[in-house]
Amino acid sequence: MTLARTRYTAGQVIRAWSPFLFLTATVTLWSVPPFKALFAPGGAMYDFVINISVPFLDKMVARMPPVVSAATPYAAVYKFDWLSATGTAILFAALLSIVWLRMKPKDALTTFAGTLKDLALPIYSIGMVLAFAFISNYSGLSSTLALALAHTGHAFTFFSPFLGWLGVFLTGSDTSSNALFAALQATAAQQIGVSDILLVAANTTGGVTGKMISPQSIAIACAAVGLVGKESDLFRFTVKHSLIFTCMVGLITTLQAYVLTWMIP
Repeated sequence: MTLARTRYTAGQVIRAWSPFLFLTATVTLWSVPPFKALFAPGGAMYDFVINISVPFLDKMVARMPPVVSAATPYAAVYKFDWLSATGTAILFAALLSIVWLRMKPKDALTTFAGTLKDLALPIYSIGMVLAFAFISNYSGLSSTLALALAHTGHAFTFFSPFLGWLGVFLTGSDTSSNALFAALQATAAQQIGVSDILLVAANTTGGVTGKMISPQSIAIACAAVGLVGKESDLFRFTVKHSLIFTCMVGLITTLQAYVLTWMIP
């Protein structure tokens, strides 16, 4: 028995892919420097950025040496850049897709409600992770850990990606991992005399290698292909690849820190 193959016209294929094309276009536009410059101080659309000083916290905490060269008040300002946020680009892509695909308003609202329901728990989880990240930064936890890790010296550049790897394993999100450990990485970099840009990038890249062993990601992958209950088998298969990739990132980071320094912007 052979399955009949359906042929689609170029127009049908483009129409089916149009939401992803809109998404790529809007996110790319939102990411280019000229667009970002519009919302920077002095930019034409800076008035759309809302800065809110956090009561009883803004400049009430000071960063002290050796984290900084001199005692510096720690600003606590919530920047609500709703128009320049990447999420707004995704929203615009969704609206364009609704118009282009001629979806009925009822169907669009039903899809939105279903998506919001599916994301209710992840949104809550990410919110809690971000809350902990701010607490760790303003309480000095991140700086204290960074000072301790800086005692590993040059070896820290190799182990730096493993922090991002661990963060994604625990939270399931590279964004959450960066929120947890980016400040720590930057402080540790300053203490051992390497680029903070490099170690923050290493945290992000290490987080990507941890995505394949994140319990949330494994659960979603198994559910998508009908392998529910096989999560442990998939974890055992992917963990060795994840560790190998993370070690490779660690080696590259060390080379860029001390040998290939010209590669760092």
